[in-house]
Amino acid sequence: MAQLHQSKLLRLWPLLGLLLISCLLLACKTAEPTPPGSIHIMKIDGAIGPITERYIDRVFKNAELNKASLIIIELDTPGGVSSTTREIVQHFYQSSIPIAVYVSPAGGRAASAGTFLTLAAHIAAMAPNTSIGAAASVNVDGSDIESTLASKVENDSVSFIRGAAELRGRNADWAELAVREAVSITQDEALKLNVIDIIAVDINELVAQSNDREIIIKPGTSTFLTNISEAPRVYIEKTQWEKVLELISNPTLATILLSLGFLALVFELSNPGLFLPGVSGVIAIVVGFLA
Repeated sequence: MAQLHQSKLLRLWPLLGLLLISCLLLACKTAEPTPPGSIHIMKIDGAIGPITERYIDRVFKNAELNKASLIIIELDTPGGVSSTTREIVQHFYQSSIPIAVYVSPAGGRAASAGTFLTLAAHIAAMAPNTSIGAAASVNVDGSDIESTLASKVENDSVSFIRGAAELRGRNADWAELAVREAVSITQDEALKLNVIDIIAVDINELVAQSNDREIIIKPGTSTFLTNISEAPRVYIEKTQWEKVLELISNPTLATILLSLGFLALVFELSNPGLFLPGVSGVIAIVVGFLA
């Protein structure tokens, strides 16, 4: 009887595999063309990680392909991975489309990695009742980095954030303080200290204040944001596949998957022939290590 049950399970796996592949193909569908001159709007809400970089890369390529006039990134983040932040900033530097980082909604923040992204954007904007700063580096678990390594990481971060601020004509001295002393300021202080360019209550006001603004894309290359108030707006969300990857890349979930995977393998070894616990355990462990 057990062998018959196992045989039925074996026949189900190919069907499950086909179902999974179909879901992935639907999740990865190609973006539709948009009118030239559109404003492309995306949202980063949460920690910045590799999936964030994947999302930004996709949006930027789509904007380049469709000759967008402006990319707006709505940002509310507690921080994220240092290496990913550096990769995203490099995307900013390489973009031929002006980029506006807009810290919103009210109560939102551009903390830690978010500070780097805001300072590296062509236009830095914040909504009322938001904050920016606290960009000191810490370990993945939130603990302080110790001794010589701490000094190396701090100095590297300082040079990186000062470079971003100086390139965009912003307050590099405050940017250094955000890393060395983890200072954080409100939108009003940020505007007064030349950390940001605009305070806007919503995207409509951000676009209105950006209209006819000269943007220096790269040293020696500039453009004017003319007539963007009437430009079509395209909201680009994460794909379902990106949402799944973001979910499984959560460190807490990864730890749970690894623990459950090893427990399932132990259960399988204690009860040979059940098959399902062993397969489920292997899948959980693989997904956990991927995360």
